[in-house]
Amino acid sequence: MSASLKRAFFFVALLLAAFVTQVAAQPAPATPAPGAATEVPATPAPESTAPTATTTAPGEAALSAAPNNDPQNIGRALPGDYDFQPAATDHAQTIHDFHVLLMVIITIITVFVMALLVWVMIRYNARVNPKPSNFSHNTLVEVIWTVVPVVILVLIFVRSIPVLYEGDVVPKADMTIKAIGHQWNWSYEYPDNGNFSFLSEMLSEDKALAAHEPRLLGATTHIVVPVGKIVRVIVTSQDVIHSWAVPAFGVKIDAVPGRLNQTWFKANREGIFYGQCSELCGVNHAFMPIEVEVVSQERFDQWVAETKTKPDIYQYSETDGAPAAPVASNQH
Repeated sequence: MSASLKRAFFFVALLLAAFVTQVAAQPAPATPAPGAATEVPATPAPESTAPTATTTAPGEAALSAAPNNDPQNIGRALPGDYDFQPAATDHAQTIHDFHVLLMVIITIITVFVMALLVWVMIRYNARVNPKPSNFSHNTLVEVIWTVVPVVILVLIFVRSIPVLYEGDVVPKADMTIKAIGHQWNWSYEYPDNGNFSFLSEMLSEDKALAAHEPRLLGATTHIVVPVGKIVRVIVTSQDVIHSWAVPAFGVKIDAVPGRLNQTWFKANREGIFYGQCSELCGVNHAFMPIEVEVVSQERFDQWVAETKTKPDIYQYSETDGAPAAPVASNQH
């Protein structure tokens, strides 16, 4: 066996050994109770400008019966996960299906190329084939390696354009929410439901544990939307570029100062779904969670009614002479 062939086999064996070692070293993932806090090293929470919070947000009692105990209805990564979060919208499912198609194509190409390389190393090494051929062209092979990649790219193009179009074009919405990014929290407005607004910040570690919220993902006050309704989200920023993203919904859009961007989602099941700011926006970028609770229309109407009867719950403050984000005065 030639030295180059020995090196190739050694390299492949080394990769396989590393993979087997890594898999064997991983402990069996233990799925915690839904909503339980994950035991990880403590990370200091960012300084908050909001008043000291309680443990109950407006209307939260009306939402406590939401079916959030099913892992399918908890839109966040769980220990042992290696795939996408379960899709909570048809658009997210379309993205997942397109990803599967790409993985199939990539796997076939990788296996085919690897097989060719191994075959060439075995069949045409210096020991087996001491006198190599001296041809330089093969019309059939050149046509194949030109046409096949073109066909693959056309297939990807045909499948990707509808996915992009579906996510970019906002259909007629049943309701609108405005999300405003700040360093480092979000504020939300409900212009179609009384035009109330509130600030959403990350829960401290102790409060997240007490509220059975996931660490770094639980928010002081979260968005509530009805299931099966098209929700348009208008996104902007007050300071730097942020990004509003919820993986289970298949949405991600930048919040740019001085510009209004929009996206949409239509949740197909009830539950709580989490996201985070996905654009590096400063030192506390990691502490800008997004929490969306999807409930029935009846529960949503009850939450809106309760919130609208408490106008003193929300107030605005001013910092450095400029209007600041809405500051909730008695939220959790």
